[in-house]
Formats: sequence, C-alpha cells, structure tokens
Amino acid sequence: MSAAQQILGSANMSESPAQSPTSGERNDRLWDMSSFRHGLPDEGGNSSTAGAPVAGANSEPEKNDDGTPKPMRGGVSLDTMRSLYGPGTGFGGLRRSNSSVVYPGGPPEFPPVKKLNPLQKKRILVSGGAGFVGSHLVDRLMLMGHDVIAIDNYFTGSKMNLAHWFGHPNFEMIRHDVVDPIMLEVDQIYHLACPASPVHYQANPVKTLKTGFFGTYNMLGLAKRVKARFLLTSTSEVYGDPEEHPQKETYWGHVNCIGPRACYDEGKRVAEALTYSYARQDGVDVRVARIFNTFGPRMNWHDGRVVSNFIVQALKGDDITIYGDGSATRSFQYVHDLVDGLIALMESDYTDPVNLGNPEEYTIKEFADMIVELVNEHRARYGDAGKTSTVTYLPAVADDPQRRKPDTTRAKEVLGWAPQWAAVDGLKETVAYFYQMMHQH
Repeated sequence: MSAAQQILGSANMSESPAQSPTSGERNDRLWDMSSFRHGLPDEGGNSSTAGAPVAGANSEPEKNDDGTPKPMRGGVSLDTMRSLYGPGTGFGGLRRSNSSVVYPGGPPEFPPVKKLNPLQKKRILVSGGAGFVGSHLVDRLMLMGHDVIAIDNYFTGSKMNLAHWFGHPNFEMIRHDVVDPIMLEVDQIYHLACPASPVHYQANPVKTLKTGFFGTYNMLGLAKRVKARFLLTSTSEVYGDPEEHPQKETYWGHVNCIGPRACYDEGKRVAEALTYSYARQDGVDVRVARIFNTFGPRMNWHDGRVVSNFIVQALKGDDITIYGDGSATRSFQYVHDLVDGLIALMESDYTDPVNLGNPEEYTIKEFADMIVELVNEHRARYGDAGKTSTVTYLPAVADDPQRRKPDTTRAKEVLGWAPQWAAVDGLKETVAYFYQMMHQH
C-alpha cells in the first residue's frame, strides 16, 4: 500500500460540505454527460467506459470484480478523472455552442472531493499547475482532499485546465512567474514550472535557463523557510543523447552544453545540482523525479512534441512529419502513470533521483504508424471518412537523442511503482480526447 493510500485509509472520509447532491450522484452525472465516455469501444466494437489501464504491455487491464477499472493512487477512480478533461466539462459545467461558451447561472458544481482528517490534510503548492502535467496533478491532489495552490504564468499552461476548481474552498490559483520569489505557507511543493517542449523552451532560451535556475532557487528558498518537502520534476533530457541504454539514475549523461537544446537540458541539470545543494547545506527535504516522454489529454496542440504533432496531423489528414529517418527510439508514458509516480515519490522517504517512465520502446516511425491506425479506427466509429495521412521525412534536428528508454528498477524497488498503461491504450484515450475537442463546436 502506498503512503498516499495509507493516508486516505486512515482518514475519515465523508462528503465535502460544499457539494450537493452527493459525490457519487455528481460523479455519475458528470460522467454520463461527458461525450468522452462514449469514445472508446470494447473489443466487440461497442461503446465502453473502461479505460484499459494495464500492468504492462502484454497484460490484461486491472479491474475490480465487477469489471470496473481499479482506482488510481489516492483512491481516485478513472471515471472521475475522465470527467474532468472530457469535452464540455469545466467551470460550472460550461456548455459550448457554435460560436460561444455559455456559463450557466447559479453556484458552480464541483467535482466530488474526499474530506480528510485535518491532521492528514496538507497544503500543497504546484508550480506550473495550469500546464499539461501540472493540471492532472492538481486534479488528483484535490480529489484526494488536500488544499492545493497552483501558480502559473500561463506561458504554456491554460486557466481552462483548472477552471472546474475555481471557487472551491480547497483550491487557489495564482498568476505568478517562479523567476520571482513568492511567500506562501505550504507543507509540500511540487515544482513543475518550466516549458518542456523544444518549440517552447527554444523560443526564449535565456528565459528557459532563468526558469531552470532562478525558478528552482525561489521554490527551494520557500521550502527552506517554511520547512516544506520539495519535489523537483527533472527530465530524461539530463541524460542527453545517451551512450548507456536503458538509462539508469546512476548514468551521468552525454549532453552538449552549448547546443540548441542546452537551455533545457542544462537548466534541469543545474536545477538538480541546486536541489541537492540545498539538501546538503540547509537540510531541505528533497525529492527528484526524472520524467521520460509523457502524453495524454490537455497536451498543448502546438508544442511540437511527437504525440500531439502526430495526432493533430493525422486527424487533419495532413502528412505526418518525422525529423530524421524515423529510426530514433522513444519510450512514452501515459500521464496518469506519471502522476501516480510523482505522488508516490513525494510520500516516500527516498531522496535520490528516480526515473519515471514506461520502458516500452518504439521507433518514431512505428509510433507514427500506430497513431495513423488508431486515428483511422476512431474516425471510422463516427462515420468520419477522413484522409489517411502518409509519413514524410524532414532533416534531423540538431542534438536530438537517438535512443531513450528508462530503467525503472529503482522506482519499482523504492516506490512500488510501475506503469499501468500500455502506450497503445493511453494513445486510444488521447486520440479520443483530441478528436472530440476538434469536433465539439
């Protein structure tokens, strides 16, 4: 049992006083209203709400005796998480017409949250909380019953990712750039703030480096002042174009410190160095997660990353563009697995870096072909006879790593964590999300 589950198991769970009707009724209604629930068919071709979280690439989905998916870390159900990012959800159950967004009158309806014993309830800061991964982490922490403060400067994040929590007594959203100090009282800090895609972090490399150093410096200074536990979300990019495969946490990396990707790679490497310097010098309680390629709903459509690029191109019927000959490999993990790992690491007593990623390895060409097939299958369910994309090749990008695969032995041993979603199952969910976002107007 994880530390987060132990906390939830020991707490007195009841309905949030802010909710009416009951949380179970609201959850059922939110899910029934969401068009996303109808996007994934079962093996017989029928519409299904099963989310296919799996213990590995070749295993069956983990389910309860009644056939429903097992809850994720923190006791949160997959259906509840889906209801938060399906089309048509958001602040007060907003509705979209052909040309406008309509906010219904009356008090907002919030997703159902657990009520924790005050001794177990934490005040948690998530920097970069309006971003892709940050918003999923905020969702999970809120549903677990904690008080959550999200800060973001909206460079790559969006208020809409968290609009369904606006006004909730457990949630606060602050527009703030971590390059500047901030004074708050918190128990834990998840430091995610930093542009993570090449398109964004190369657009302003000096700003990226300032975020990597000064942003981490300010968050660590806050952790030191208020004695909060600090978790840095680092990256597999600290390994550069690796000469070791798969990459273990003990590998020091092979990074070009003056190349076009250096602003991000070296920014994260100095962030790690700064984190452990604060731990040694000032006794700050730190954790470091090295995150491998992650995908899922709420990805930025224009961030230039493989999954979002390929899915959008395939849905539009455009050529899928591969930089290089397509033989480079990547390992992709679904966002719910990453959030599981981040919470497990934060609640653990382990302080050395931990890889969080899915060891399934694909060439970029294999991944492109997989996405084209999944997009065609999904469109066929709706009678959408769109154009099938073909693959085109462009010149390789400078310093682009040729192989990337995590060694997750340490995560299994010290956290009891392993990815539950096969890449193909996460892609089915992500394709459904992108398709319905494109067709919701």
